[in-house]
Amino acid sequence: MEHFGELYIDGQWVAPAREGTRTLIDPTSEEPWATVTSGGGVPEVDLAVAAARRAFTTFSQTSVEERVQLIDRIIASYERREADLAQLIAHEVGVPVSFKAQVAGPAGHMKVARDLIESYAFERQLADTIVRREPIGVCALISPWNWPLQTSVIKVIYGIAAGCTMVLKPSDASPASGVALAQVMDEAGTPPGVFNLVIGPGRVVGDALARHSDVDMVSFTGSTGAGVTVGEAAAQTVKRACLELGGKSANIVLTDGNLEKAARWTIQRAFSNTGQSCHAPSRLLVHEDQVGDLLPFLVDEIARMRVGDPRDPATTHGPLVHAAQFDSVQKHIEIGLEEGGRLVAGGLGRMEGFERGFFCKPTVLTDVTREMTLAKEEIFGPVVVVMPYKSEEEALDIANDSIFGLGGYVFGEDRQRAYEFSCGLRAGRVAFNGANVNSYTPMGGYKQSGVGRSMGVFGLEEYLEVKSIFGFDEESHALPTFA
Repeated sequence: MEHFGELYIDGQWVAPAREGTRTLIDPTSEEPWATVTSGGGVPEVDLAVAAARRAFTTFSQTSVEERVQLIDRIIASYERREADLAQLIAHEVGVPVSFKAQVAGPAGHMKVARDLIESYAFERQLADTIVRREPIGVCALISPWNWPLQTSVIKVIYGIAAGCTMVLKPSDASPASGVALAQVMDEAGTPPGVFNLVIGPGRVVGDALARHSDVDMVSFTGSTGAGVTVGEAAAQTVKRACLELGGKSANIVLTDGNLEKAARWTIQRAFSNTGQSCHAPSRLLVHEDQVGDLLPFLVDEIARMRVGDPRDPATTHGPLVHAAQFDSVQKHIEIGLEEGGRLVAGGLGRMEGFERGFFCKPTVLTDVTREMTLAKEEIFGPVVVVMPYKSEEEALDIANDSIFGLGGYVFGEDRQRAYEFSCGLRAGRVAFNGANVNSYTPMGGYKQSGVGRSMGVFGLEEYLEVKSIFGFDEESHALPTFA
């Protein structure tokens, strides 16, 4: 059994001052597969933040070329380990090795950040003023378990691209992924103190980072409830908080939409990562006269799924992350049935053929209305609800009737009509006819889905402060180059 017993602070692997270990459970077998230190706490946060503060003095002054070279080394180290990383997260959180986006995706994000800073204007002339973008400082990065590598990598790499230093706290449910990323950073020759890793409970380590007076920015991805707590803690020292939180995204099939394409895509997208995705299109809105024609396509697409051991390359869908998540999804399905939802596929209990493992049945319920719990709460599992609408005006109203506003999806044949409908959605990202998202454009939400954006130019600028220097017109001096 593996043991992850050290933290990474100031370029060194160090044991926490307080002893203690915690057992990690494989969600497929429900058996222990590793242990991890449980000793990380406030003293380690203080050490890591102090190391990051010292390193910021010099790293903030590095050139773009130096940071590009560092990112290239990180990419090379990461790509050498991709096969091992895929096996690691299969053990840790049940992600199938066939789900390439989880492990291959982070390298792509790193390349986008690297290329971006080579052309980004860190200084601009505005009248007689130089407007500079400068690294914000020491960043606390708190990542989730559902995308344990990708989310952490996006936070880390944009911080480095900006010239910031950082402390990463991985989720309590995926600490081994954080250790693996620290190994990548160490092998790449990241300067001491630029990247630090502290493992520990969110209520201790996360809270200490969010409140720390020497942390200039906190980037958090997780539930809306936890995000509120982080935001409140960060406000005590008036630091910037970038929060990517929950979602209850709607996929609206307009009356001219392709029902089969919309149904199959919904199952593929909503149930990828076993439904544990904040952007999942978990509400499927269909005109009341078309619901009956659409439902068989949902059932057929579910039948094509291959649920099983995530280490098997043939598996498309694995288990939920842990027992608590399994129980939560089961409770939501039960509530949905009690409130009048009609079962189309799946239902309560462990998936047939699985005596062990947190394998939830892929579930679809119809006859769901906006007042019902399943239409309001983020389930974070393989559950889709089908909601009928009478008019497209009502469909837009239903879609926007949520505290969340992370993503939205529209299917239709008339592009202008679909575009106008998309503009009415109160969501940070909208995809038309199943279009793929990309790493260049911003990700983030409206309403209680968060504050700020990640990825691309907008993501980079979350890690930069803006400074105006007056009295320097373009003709009277040669602009220096900030890098």
